[in-house]
Amino acid sequence: MPIPKTNEAVNPQADGSGIAELTHDWLHHIGEDPEREGLLKTPQRVEKAWRFLTGGYRQTLEEVAGDAVFAAEGSEMVIVKDIEFYSMCEHHMLPFFGRAHVGYIPSGKILGLSKFARITDLYARRLQVQERLTTQIAEAVQELLDPKGVAVVLEGVHLCMAMRGVEKQNSSTSTSAMRGLFKSDPRTRAEFMSAVQGSFKGR
Repeated sequence: MPIPKTNEAVNPQADGSGIAELTHDWLHHIGEDPEREGLLKTPQRVEKAWRFLTGGYRQTLEEVAGDAVFAAEGSEMVIVKDIEFYSMCEHHMLPFFGRAHVGYIPSGKILGLSKFARITDLYARRLQVQERLTTQIAEAVQELLDPKGVAVVLEGVHLCMAMRGVEKQNSSTSTSAMRGLFKSDPRTRAEFMSAVQGSFKGR
């Protein structure tokens, strides 16, 4: 499946139905008894959880942003830090989570601050890789506001590394996407990175 444009829903018709039946079979295949008392309602719970965790497939950027784009004067840097995100790795379908930091330099338009969290959730609530998630957030802000620059930094912890494979519980992954002045002007980029640096793990 090709990666959709930032303003498109991937599959608005997908409602998660059928996951309960799949979960029942999955429990059997890993050696469990899906009929034992503790697991009787697990398939239904899993279906409900996955409908929530993958809700981003059924939303568009326009729906998330709503009417929260406003005309405004000024061109001072705006930074929204420490946006918590939770996503599912598309390679192992295990969680990864962390914090997102989003900055932009307005060019006649600003966005309601809560919408940066909603944009992050829009793309996090899909099967993802952190690199793509970072880029999609940046492209969404660029598309909505056409600002002078956009910067997005994500720091995430991946359970596919902590729970299996190399089993490294203290590792984290940082990714960034820079657009406009944040990419072309080192001073602008440095100002943003200095502002968010204290939020990084271990600082």
